[in-house]
Amino acid sequence: MNRFRTSKFKNCIPKIPKKAEWINDIGSASSSSTGNNIKCGQSAIAFNTDNAGILGITPLEVRSGEKRTVSTISCHTDLVTDFAFSPFADDLLVTGSSDQTIKLWRVSEAADAGSLSGTLAGVEGQVRALQFHPSADSLLVTAAAKTVQIWDLSKEIKLTALEAHGDQVQSVGWNQDGVLLGTSCKDKRLRIFDARGGTGAIQNTQGHDSNKDSRVQWTNSSNHLLTSGFNQVRERELLLWDIRSFSRPLTSFTLDASSGILIPLYDADTGLLILGAQGEGSLYCMEVSTEPHSLSQISQCVTEEQTRGLALVPKLCLDVMNCELLRLLQLTDKFIIPISYNVQRKSVKELQVDLFPDTAGCTTVLSAQDWWKGENKQVQKVSLDPYHRPAPSCRGNSGKKQNEQQENDIVSSIAEPSDGSTLSSPSSSLTSPSSGIVSSTSQRSLQSFLGQSSRLRHTQGTVLHRDHHITNLRGISQSTPGESDGFCINYQRLALPLAAPGGQVAVLEFSQTGRLPDTLPTVQNSVAVTDLTWDTFNPHRLVTGGEDGRIRIWQIPQKGLKETLTEPQIVLTGHNERIYTVRFHPCASDILASSSYDFTIRIWNLQTGKDVHVLRGHEDQIFSLAWSPDGKYLATCCKDQRVRIYEPRKSNLPVQEGPGPEGSRGARVVWVCDGKYLLVSGFNSRSDRQIFLLNAEDLSCGPVSKTNLDVSPSTLIPHYDPDTSLLLLTGKGDTRVFLYEVMAEPPYFLECNTFSSSDPHKGFQFLRKLDCAVRDAEIVRAVRLGSSSLEPVSFRVPRVKKEFFQDDLFPPSRITWEPALSAGDWLGGKDMQQRTINLCPDGMLPVSQAPKEAPVRKILPSSVYLQEKTDEQKKEELLNAMVAKLGNRDDPLPQEAFEGVDEDEWD
Repeated sequence: MNRFRTSKFKNCIPKIPKKAEWINDIGSASSSSTGNNIKCGQSAIAFNTDNAGILGITPLEVRSGEKRTVSTISCHTDLVTDFAFSPFADDLLVTGSSDQTIKLWRVSEAADAGSLSGTLAGVEGQVRALQFHPSADSLLVTAAAKTVQIWDLSKEIKLTALEAHGDQVQSVGWNQDGVLLGTSCKDKRLRIFDARGGTGAIQNTQGHDSNKDSRVQWTNSSNHLLTSGFNQVRERELLLWDIRSFSRPLTSFTLDASSGILIPLYDADTGLLILGAQGEGSLYCMEVSTEPHSLSQISQCVTEEQTRGLALVPKLCLDVMNCELLRLLQLTDKFIIPISYNVQRKSVKELQVDLFPDTAGCTTVLSAQDWWKGENKQVQKVSLDPYHRPAPSCRGNSGKKQNEQQENDIVSSIAEPSDGSTLSSPSSSLTSPSSGIVSSTSQRSLQSFLGQSSRLRHTQGTVLHRDHHITNLRGISQSTPGESDGFCINYQRLALPLAAPGGQVAVLEFSQTGRLPDTLPTVQNSVAVTDLTWDTFNPHRLVTGGEDGRIRIWQIPQKGLKETLTEPQIVLTGHNERIYTVRFHPCASDILASSSYDFTIRIWNLQTGKDVHVLRGHEDQIFSLAWSPDGKYLATCCKDQRVRIYEPRKSNLPVQEGPGPEGSRGARVVWVCDGKYLLVSGFNSRSDRQIFLLNAEDLSCGPVSKTNLDVSPSTLIPHYDPDTSLLLLTGKGDTRVFLYEVMAEPPYFLECNTFSSSDPHKGFQFLRKLDCAVRDAEIVRAVRLGSSSLEPVSFRVPRVKKEFFQDDLFPPSRITWEPALSAGDWLGGKDMQQRTINLCPDGMLPVSQAPKEAPVRKILPSSVYLQEKTDEQKKEELLNAMVAKLGNRDDPLPQEAFEGVDEDEWD
């Protein structure tokens, strides 16, 4: 066999770009997956990270001037073993895991987030491989342990399970027409199945001589199969098979004696095969021919980075006019390297049809049920010529330029007047490069076309400078219950449980930043602390709940803790089991609520040190409690999967009950939308973290809206900002904070940007609105507890007109640090909320009162464009353009990317 036979692809050369063109900031990639570790859809790239169960997501293309973003999806509780994008719905991502689950995800259009849309039940063992059907929509084949199963994802049901293999299934794949399935197995056998004809194999033969991992890959002929594996002397080899004569391979190709498991990537249009292996830098390009049958090596290149995974970019995303045959994405430890395989041609003005035949499109021709009933159809092929390519049917399938053109067409069509009038110029109502003006009517019409979005969607979280950090924290307690926030803060100081014996709590002053001494004075409780909180109206009063069922009230000196405290000011006794939660009343002073494992809630009057109400009715552990904004009601969430509302002054039994989270691992409840709704965070029956809204006037009706977030063992702790309706969610041990704008009407939840940290945090607490930098449009100020430091985090909304007070972000705010009632007044039946204050700084004008500036559009006379230019003038213009381009190389500031408040909204 001649390995280097003449081929039209003999000049196909791999081109490794400069390091500046690599995709960086991906964190650390994983190499422990059984799959390829990286997959590419029409608009997004997904890859395995070094955190088990977490995938990284980044866009395939970014527009000029935009910064690439890399986000993560917490998919599973264990290693993600394989995953794939749907060929017909590019936002659909399917993941399989060692935790024996298969999940369906919807990836956002910007590839910056993913939401769980379903889980397949009945997976039998660790998922080994999965693959979509080439022509039927929502049809998936999976391999787990010794079993191969076929699923209809549209109904989330299993269509069939094939006959069990003799050992672990190593790979599975459809042939080109989607009729047959091929599998490789650890028992060294290759099997061919016709799943609709029966569960048994129709062909079965000896495969590679070694039981090390082998892969199955069908060629562009429905009768020919390509496998990669190891021979008897442990050399890596390729075997080409004809299923019509399946007793022995047609031909073979031996590579080398390396131990790396080959990753085969096959392009059906050209017959080219890319080979690589994890932990190696060599990449092979081969041509597979079935008539006559041969395997020929075209090229080999060695990259400077070791491979962790490989993926091919879809054919419709290639630069075909520059003869780009293939584009390979090489996943390495820190980068994703795009490697182009180009054929050198002297002059390319038209599509080279000998290199680029029509390729399979993205329009499905069959449903999963149609295929299961026996229908066979091929996906219609489309031209790769960008000038004759049809409109895409799945998101992003024509590349960045076509997407931009479609968006421009949408905006242009929306901007046309509906009254039949004509526009004065094409740029009179749309963005103009010279004027930078956008018609507000067009913006609102486009927003209506694309769906509602949050006014806070661009909120950005930033860790403040290290000068504001408190470092050298030692011995932080790791054993606080999940019902506790882990630590608590007020506007002067924070309290933090330590791992030292005796229930020690450190009290730190925000005014004393920098490195802490190795030893600190503490508050000693004599028993382990289960929860703690500061008095809402007294920054010197600290309340701790203990394992012994007692609640201790401590008075912290005004200048901070200088020596160890051992004697509390008051000890509240009444509970006979350990304390879970302590919460102060939001409006009345000296009123405290506590929950215990004795399934009761007690309301305390701290002036007398006695409990005044004992609330009953819970049948299991109380996960969370929350006062209503007016302090009239108390809501609880319980392990018995019920949410309850109490009116403590009228009854010790709940006045309402409704369904809570289905999972029993933990939950939180908080009042939102001026007390009209209860927001509950918890777990569903599949252990996915979710949030949902309950109507506070009728809990029995169940949730009005639900949203699944991700999979993680920690309970989501919600914080709600009533001024902006912004909800922030994170859990202890998370690296991500989810942001949503909560509305009292559909769609209820509007997703905003997320905040991510480089290392897991042990807690997140939030300061008063008065502590925010209002001049900088900072709407929330938080404190993040890391492994050994405390870091302030600022959440800002980028605005252009920062010289004005953003009164849409800062309405009159409640003075939450001053009581509206005394304990006696509240116990006597009175209800009152605090007064509000205007947060507008002195000397700032509200943006709603800012004078409107008439848009100035520079219109040059036609003679400027028609006059003849000299060579000197042309040369000078060219130089000026080059200098301007070099001057704009720096990334733009965040606020330059947003328009701020539309002035017409204030009409």
